Amino acid sequence: MTRGLILGGALSALVLLAALMSFLWTPFDHAAMNIPAKLQPPNAQHWLGTDHFGRDLMSMIMVGARTSIAVALVAVGIGMGAGVPLGLAAAARKGTWLDEAIMRGNDLVFAFPALVIAILITAVLGAGAVNAIIAIGIFNIPVFARITRGAALSLWEREFILAARVAGKGAARISAEHILPNVMNLLIVQGTIQFSLGILAEAGLSYVGLGAQPPTPSWGRMLADAQTMVSFAPHLALVPGTAIILTVLGLNLLGDGLRDWLDPKLRVARA
Repeated sequence: MTRGLILGGALSALVLLAALMSFLWTPFDHAAMNIPAKLQPPNAQHWLGTDHFGRDLMSMIMVGARTSIAVALVAVGIGMGAGVPLGLAAAARKGTWLDEAIMRGNDLVFAFPALVIAILITAVLGAGAVNAIIAIGIFNIPVFARITRGAALSLWEREFILAARVAGKGAARISAEHILPNVMNLLIVQGTIQFSLGILAEAGLSYVGLGAQPPTPSWGRMLADAQTMVSFAPHLALVPGTAIILTVLGLNLLGDGLRDWLDPKLRVARA
């Protein structure tokens, strides 16, 4: 087990623990305003300080963690749930109209960044965490479709797949029973990476007002609120910024560590 995997797992577990703990306990009510205590730097009572409304930053960070995790997790689930079957279908029907349609559809989605998709969705449905999930999820679909198709294509020419075809198994059954289990390790690693990108995307959408709406805390909106007060209250930006950096760093290290750990060639080399 590599150091990166251990460190990434520890950082990711810390963020997850903070998010889960926020359901049961936070130092203060994250939405409670206390104007006399506004803009306090970190101290014995407020460990991470307070914002311009006197709200406890540590409580907001903890609740914001579950917001970011929930948005990113559901968005990755949407991406995997739709992208993996599309990738398997494209690989099974390589060179046909179905393969071409799926890949051109992926290109079309890739032409619009998640922020643009979010703006389009928001224009119709309004801002909110649900719409952020939809936008990020739609952007994840072609990622998983391409990854799955690329990995599956290399497997369709393998001997065990040819044996399954000779045995009379159809393309759908082969994809489910033989292709999918052999690409699952790659999908797990990619899912971890997309999860970290989902955290960043949620923060970015919230920063421009398209993510979670008040009074639900969001790391991105905390940064947006702090941008005019950095000169005299730098902790307002440092706290959520550090939370985002550590979370993304932890997930990226976890993804890289899982990739090295699950790679059969590296596993043989370690042995």
